Amino acid sequence: MNARSLDPLIGAPARLAIVATLADGRDRTFTELKAATGLADGNLHVQTGRLAEAGYLRARKERRGGRTVTSYRLEETGLDALRRHTERLQRALSGVRPARAGHQSRDESQVW
Repeated sequence: MNARSLDPLIGAPARLAIVATLADGRDRTFTELKAATGLADGNLHVQTGRLAEAGYLRARKERRGGRTVTSYRLEETGLDALRRHTERLQRALSGVRPARAGHQSRDESQVW
């Protein structure tokens, strides 16, 4: 697999988590997205900004009870990027041999 064939915007773990969370088509508030991804406020703010600048997601601000609430929705461009990224990874994995019996994969917390 050529590293250049992967989308660096989607490949970063924080942005991948954001895009994957929004892939179901539902809008999420900043608070909901933070809870779903486990990202800190500052990191989530920066990464959603980068995705919005690229046209991968849309941010909408509205007033609710005297507060401004930001909601995010994945745009078709972002969904297409996620699909392409996933397809490239699946192609790369198609030649990978199955795990041996008794072989344990890494704990998810060690990967991120």
